[in-house]
Amino acid sequence: MFIQTEATPNPSTLKFLPGRPVLDRGALEFRSFEAASSSPLASALLSIDGVDAVMFGPDFVSVTKTDIEWAHLKPAVLGTIMEHFTSGAPVVLDGGAAGPAAAEFFDPEDAETVATIKELIETRVRPAVTNDGGDITFRGFRDGVVYLVMKGACSGCPSSTATLKNGIENLLRHFVPQVRSVEQV
Repeated sequence: MFIQTEATPNPSTLKFLPGRPVLDRGALEFRSFEAASSSPLASALLSIDGVDAVMFGPDFVSVTKTDIEWAHLKPAVLGTIMEHFTSGAPVVLDGGAAGPAAAEFFDPEDAETVATIKELIETRVRPAVTNDGGDITFRGFRDGVVYLVMKGACSGCPSSTATLKNGIENLLRHFVPQVRSVEQV
């Protein structure tokens, strides 16, 4: 098995591509060993000294490190991912998830606007963010402000503020005049 790695815009996060599907849909992020109880792979990765967070995408695993150098950490991460996939064990146990999803919030009168925002995020924003080893989800819309959750490589990335303000906010404001700004939660 050959696992490719890709740098992400976040120097603390690497994207590992095992050459096979990781998740059927969506993304799951694990930021603690306790939260990873539903995932044997996330648990194994988070038990490696220096691993701070793990995110699974459709065909990748993003690993965020603490202050340890990648040269010291990367072999252990590669070995753990390879061992997991060659074992045939599931990435996530049946019914497992990274905890309950946070409830969305918006005024029912804004349902059509929210549907347009979600469509734009799903078709134009998420593919680019996923390509960088992260994920983005809609959380809410209130008083012209769109609230988004950034995960994986995008969480804590030095360029995430620029991505939110210069990229996503401009896109949404262009197509949805009701949007005044975008905030990360």
